[in-house]
Formats: sequence, structure tokens, C-alpha cells
Amino acid sequence: MLTRKTFLKLTAGTTLASSLVPTVAQASPLDPGPGWAQAGEILRRTVPPRFRAHDFSITTFGAVADGTTLATDAIAKAIDACHRAGGGRVVVPAGTFLTGAIHLKSNVNLHVSDGATLLFSTDPAQYLPVVLTRFEGQECMNYSPLIYARDCENIAVTGTGTLDGGATWDNWWSWVTPSGPDAQALQQMAADGVPVADRVFGDGHHLRAAFIETQSCRNVLIEGVTILRSPFWEVHPVLSRNITVRGLNIDSRGPNNDGVNPESSQYVHIHDCTFNCGDDCIAIKSGKGADGLRINLPSENILIENCTLNIRYGAITIGSEMTGGVRNVFVRNCTIGSPNLYFGLYIKTNSVRGGFAENIYLRDLDISNLTKEVVSCNFYRSEGDVGPLTPRVRNVELRNVNVGHARNAFSIFGYPRSPIQDFRLIDCTYTSIDAASSIQDTELTFQNFHVNGQLITDPAQLT
Repeated sequence: MLTRKTFLKLTAGTTLASSLVPTVAQASPLDPGPGWAQAGEILRRTVPPRFRAHDFSITTFGAVADGTTLATDAIAKAIDACHRAGGGRVVVPAGTFLTGAIHLKSNVNLHVSDGATLLFSTDPAQYLPVVLTRFEGQECMNYSPLIYARDCENIAVTGTGTLDGGATWDNWWSWVTPSGPDAQALQQMAADGVPVADRVFGDGHHLRAAFIETQSCRNVLIEGVTILRSPFWEVHPVLSRNITVRGLNIDSRGPNNDGVNPESSQYVHIHDCTFNCGDDCIAIKSGKGADGLRINLPSENILIENCTLNIRYGAITIGSEMTGGVRNVFVRNCTIGSPNLYFGLYIKTNSVRGGFAENIYLRDLDISNLTKEVVSCNFYRSEGDVGPLTPRVRNVELRNVNVGHARNAFSIFGYPRSPIQDFRLIDCTYTSIDAASSIQDTELTFQNFHVNGQLITDPAQLT
């Protein structure tokens, strides 16, 4: 296991000159660059699960489509019967079914049919007993996510129906303020090394659960459904591998309503999804602080393509819970921006969070409008430079990224002891940028980069 001392040694950067070495050269936008060769390997190794052609309708087990009769037990019975029979589809037919927590089992595809709605209860008691989960990058025993799986293989949530979490400011979303003391208590437990089994929250506490969460699962497919009104993060693979998320329509604008949050997970393919979120659209994470050091598993080998990212904070975000690190992230052919979206690429860390972000590639992106920076990466954000975990960011490339309007091109601040290294822009055009950039302790290079009609050859031209 990686000790804190070793981690600090590995994450300490070497001092480089800040904002140096702009390069002027020509490159073809048709050439994706050598780093992109790995995207093909991610596609090859990320394969959606397949299921037996055997259906189990939840109505056969007693579910009633009246929107008021709890179908939790009927759904659980259908899932158990499907699992025992060797797998297949648990079918939610047209109609509205009220339910509490749904726990998937191996080889089960929960299929929400066209015209069907799973309406989740807002009674917290329907999400007990507590289960192993993560809250903001730290392990605990808490309310069950609305749809949950642990130690499963070959699982799915599919269909063209709707998952409605029912969250409003009259229930789950109002927990934002009272969750503060619980979140602080959990952080202290993690720092003190309290065993996870003894970090019990749930009843009487205010830590909201995610909508869909997989814990230590393999071969996962989340496809096609519309997700509304989530209590917290919407799709949260944790310690999971071979994850396909495709064709989702996420429209959930409450507090901390991130769209997809791969955390300490590998081989993830997110594509053809639409995001209108109350927080980051896609946020890649790997644990926080003491728990991030203890588990020490990065998120890596992630491909994001053909998505529309509209609202609200970062379109593509890394962090802020990223102590275990993030590497090998590829983003292509996405449409980004609206009057309600803040950042294009948002890397969130500092010396309290630590971690690394490396080998991050974005290309062929159309960004219409951002209210803040195209790229934000500020090591002084939030808690600032007051912790023992020096972050590291290196090898980041934007290629053929076209921006209509943004407030700033960059807000990038490394540390003198850990500059942001090898950040490249190739064949990019930013048409309408309102204000100067802020750049410090960052190594930028440019090839055919235009801002407001001007060829940029020196970072000083941006500040």
C-alpha cells in the first residue's frame, strides 16, 4: 500500500519556468496525434454485457402501475427470480411505479420500457438498511443509492423509459445545509482511520445518496433512460471496470447533481448522452484525502464521445475528489456550451486533495458559449495550498477545439514546486474571448492557436 510519505515524494513536482516555450507550427486537424492511439484500445476492451433472452415483468410479481403503491418488494422478487434463472431482463412495463431502493444482482438487466416511469420514494426509510457507499470520495455506511449494485458482474439499466428520483427542495435537496456536520464528521473518521463498518450514517443524518451506483462491479451498461430529479450524483461507478454509459438524457438540476462520476474505475466509455445538470456534467474522481491514499486506485482509460453537455459547471471535470489520480482520458466529437455552463475543461485539486491528472486529450469539440474559462485548473482553489498532498497535472492536449464565446481562455495556476507541465493547444480557434487569462506556473505550448483573430505565439499575449 502506498504510504503518505511515499505519495508525497511521488507527487512533488520539479520547478519549471512558468508560462514558457510557446511553439508555432502547423498541424493537420485530421491527425489526432499519437496519444489517441490508446482510445482504440479502450474501445476494444470496454464491451457492454449481453443477457439471456428471458423476461421477468415486475407486474407478474405484484407491481401496480398506479404511482402510489410501493413496488419495491415486487421488483426485488423479479430481480431475484431473474438472477436465479441465470439472468435476463427485469421489465418495467408502461405506467408509473413507485419504488424504494432497487438492488441489482449479477446477470440482470433492469429494462425500463417506453412509457414506463420508475418513481422513487422521497421517504428516506425506503433506502435503509445502510449499504457500503462513498460520499464525496470517502467510504461509509449510508442510505442506499436509488439503484445499487455491489460485487456484481454483467448488470444493466436500459430502456427508453424514465427514472424519476422525485427530489425537490422540499425533500432531498433541502439536505444541502444540514449535511455539513455529517460530511465533516465523515472526513474526520477517515483521517482518524475509523473502520468503514463503523462509519454509520443513514437514519438521522443528511448525507444524500447517488441515483445509480455500482460498487466493485464488472461489465456494466447504463443505456437509453431519461434521468430526472436526482437526490445527488446521478451515475456513479465506484471501483468498477468495463463500464458503458450511452444514450442517456440527464435533466436533473438540483445541488450537486453531477451527471456521470466514474470514481476509481477503469475502462469507461461514455457516449451519445445529453447533460443538463445541477453541477458538473461528467466529473472523474478517485477518492479524497486519507481514504484516497488508503484505497489508492486511479480512474483511468476513459473515452467520452458524441455527447452534448449544456449545464452547469464543468463540461469535462477532473476532481475535486481525485487523491488517487486520473489518467488516460480521451474526449472527442462533443458539443459543449450554453448561457448556463461555466467551464469546458475543469481540473479541480489543491494540496489538500492532491492526486494527479495526466494524459488528458480533448479534440474535435464545438464550444458555443461559456460564462467563465475554457480551461480552469487552479491549485489555489477552495482550501488552497494548506495541505500535505502536492498535486500534479501534466500532458494535457486540446486539438481542434473551436470556441464561440467565453469570458476567458484560461485560468491556470500551478505551484512553483509543482508547475502544470506540457499543456498543449493545437489547431484551436477561440472566436470571442472577453477578458484576459490568468496563467501562473504553467508550461504552455501553441501550434496554430487563434484567439479573437490573433495568432497566439506567447502566453503573455493572453494575460
